[in-house]
Amino acid sequence: QVQLVESGGGLVQAGGSLRLSCAASGRTFSYYAMGWFRQAPGKEREFVATISGYGGTTYYADSVKGRFTISRDNAKNTVYLQMNSLKPEDTAVYFCAARPGRYDYQYNENQYNYWGQGTQVTVSS
Repeated sequence: QVQLVESGGGLVQAGGSLRLSCAASGRTFSYYAMGWFRQAPGKEREFVATISGYGGTTYYADSVKGRFTISRDNAKNTVYLQMNSLKPEDTAVYFCAARPGRYDYQYNENQYNYWGQGTQVTVSS
């Protein structure tokens, strides 16, 4: 069982930055691939970024590529999402998720076993 708790959301102006964190319980955090997803009001949840358990591989949605960076610190059981050059269309609830995967990543939300409660990110124009 893995429990995930996101933090770091908030209100920021367009062009600004935020760093989201997702703290995980358990002793085998490095065995899990991690993903960030988001859901805007009235829209379906969508993939943002993912990283393999050992951190060697990452993958991004085209909409955030070059602006967002996913990283992890396995010693701290934490995954991060650094968000730069934020746009109003990035406004959403951001969720982190976990699934077994030391060497691979996953962008399909249906493949994830564990989810956090989400943190709100609001970007004003």
